[in-house]
Amino acid sequence: MQKNFLVISALGEDRPGLVNELSQLISETGCSIEDSRMTVLGGDFAIAMLVEGRWNELAKLEAGLPSAGRRLGLSVQARRTHPGAPAANLLPYSVEVVSVDHPGIVHQLANFFASREINIRDLTTSTYAAAHTGTPMFQVQMTIDVSAALHIARLREEFMDLCDQLNLDAIIEPLRQ
Repeated sequence: MQKNFLVISALGEDRPGLVNELSQLISETGCSIEDSRMTVLGGDFAIAMLVEGRWNELAKLEAGLPSAGRRLGLSVQARRTHPGAPAANLLPYSVEVVSVDHPGIVHQLANFFASREINIRDLTTSTYAAAHTGTPMFQVQMTIDVSAALHIARLREEFMDLCDQLNLDAIIEPLRQ
């Protein structure tokens, strides 16, 4: 039986109880959360989630989202989607980069992988102050899908050369699942 999916994204001022109220709405419609990312960015709460359910349950959830969004003070968007295609001949790799913060780091990394037709499946960034000095630091963590046909040693060498040129500390290794 084919599963039915709805992608929901929401953004609004952070406050306690938002996750509780959103998950309650999903549960009450008979749907379930398959995958999600929830975080506070600045003073705002942001969420992206994949919800699974029968078509009528998803329709009920879709119908209730606008009023729930208004009640919770969230801008909500929803879109029907389908199961992702299996990752045929793709190997998941973990990439971690740390450097002194400066503009363009994410773009340079994304350009490197895009130019090699490598998909970035997940990406998280954060900034922090270095211990003892307080220097602004930037950290990137990502999961990429590397074709099994790609020569990984060459990819790793080219990536590390780029990171050396940009003065980035980096690690690229198979994802441990």
